[in-house]
Amino acid sequence: MTPRKLPPNASVATASDGEKMVAPAASRNAEALCDLLARFAPPTGRALELASGTGQHVAAFAQRLRGLNWQPSEVEPQRRISIDAYADGFENIAPAIELNATDPGWHSRHGAQDLIVLVNLLHLISWPEVKTLVTEAALSLNPGGRLVLYGPFMRAGQLTSEGDQNFHAALTQQYPEIGYKDDGEIRGLLRQCNLTLVEIVEMPANNLAFVSEKPRT
Repeated sequence: MTPRKLPPNASVATASDGEKMVAPAASRNAEALCDLLARFAPPTGRALELASGTGQHVAAFAQRLRGLNWQPSEVEPQRRISIDAYADGFENIAPAIELNATDPGWHSRHGAQDLIVLVNLLHLISWPEVKTLVTEAALSLNPGGRLVLYGPFMRAGQLTSEGDQNFHAALTQQYPEIGYKDDGEIRGLLRQCNLTLVEIVEMPANNLAFVSEKPRT
């Protein structure tokens, strides 16, 4: 993933208790994401979270979905420290690993996953990086495994709220290659990667969740 200095509202995280960091967006959407995964995640198996951020999400997921063994991952060292602080006391969360999900080839080291979750990253990376990430995730899944992509997206090429229009404009003004991806493009990419779309779920704050599955045969 190309390092980018993003607008302040793109990835806000501040120091909190001890080594823990807090991202307001993660505080707001954790419950809705847990409800989503409770509907679509397998009850048991291996789960990989890409770009785990502060660790708030994976701690919430591990508490709600106790049958899954969670592997958080993150590029930034400070955030890996925060993830491990949130994971303290959880038997079903492994220590955070360094993983750049936009690098080709990582499926060879992190395969055999039953669930892969990515929250709020696709609008912050370029389309070639998105393609690499989804391709690698598809290769990392076991047959029947599921990929969940969550975040803000265009609908049929349109930004459907003023907040989305402003945020997309702020992103693309700074880095023209990033910004909101279109829902149709994501559906097409999932097909190209041999993933079957299970459902597109409308989420709070005008976000979407794409739930897809790797065929069993």
